[in-house]
Amino acid sequence: MRPALLAAALSLTALPAWAEDVSVFAAASLKNALDEVAAQFIADTGNTVTISYAGSNALAKQIIEGAPADLFISANVEWVDEVEKAGLVQTRDDILGNRLVLIAHGDAQPVTMGSDTDLAGLLDGGKLAMALVESVPAGKYGKAALENLGLWDGVQADVAQSDNVRAALALVATGEAPFGIVYATDAAAEDDVTIVGEFPADSYPAIIYPAALLAGAADDADRAFYDALSGDAADAIFEKHGFSVKD
Repeated sequence: MRPALLAAALSLTALPAWAEDVSVFAAASLKNALDEVAAQFIADTGNTVTISYAGSNALAKQIIEGAPADLFISANVEWVDEVEKAGLVQTRDDILGNRLVLIAHGDAQPVTMGSDTDLAGLLDGGKLAMALVESVPAGKYGKAALENLGLWDGVQADVAQSDNVRAALALVATGEAPFGIVYATDAAAEDDVTIVGEFPADSYPAIIYPAALLAGAADDADRAFYDALSGDAADAIFEKHGFSVKD
């Protein structure tokens, strides 16, 4: 082989394989932490990760209706169950946990959350920001907690419902609602809100985030990112953002 052709051949063999793209549908509450996990994966592998964030209910419905996604990470088990019933899950694993908190705009006095909490009095005519209470996991958890504490009937008319938990967080951060119910990790991601109370763990179902590798996932990168979600590096990032990591 002539030197010029040999050099060209060596150059071609040195080229890296084509990068693969991983398409992820993820609960809105994961944004800060999952963006960081994805950035580390991209740096380590050279693959790309495209993440669509929304309420778990909306994402599950899109997947069932045929939206192209390789992974789905929900803020509750039920919406992954629905996707699995549609025959669209290859494998799944519970990866994270979270806590439910009451937040206020700016600085506010702490509140002990219990059956004798005067939440309606705290609102004083203002709104209680929550994600959609019948479909979005954060809203469902929040409604369950309020019902179990006997507080729901007193505040139901004052609830301002949002499409996802980050939208509810934004209502409080901007002062449009004086109080809201979100995950602890959401509150930690926003400087303009204060956690004023934490709901008793036994007042709502355990908050579990399952990750699912979907039926359309065909690339090695898809499986690699799914596995990376439970790796040591991702665990450290999730814990830094306030999530609990499942064994």
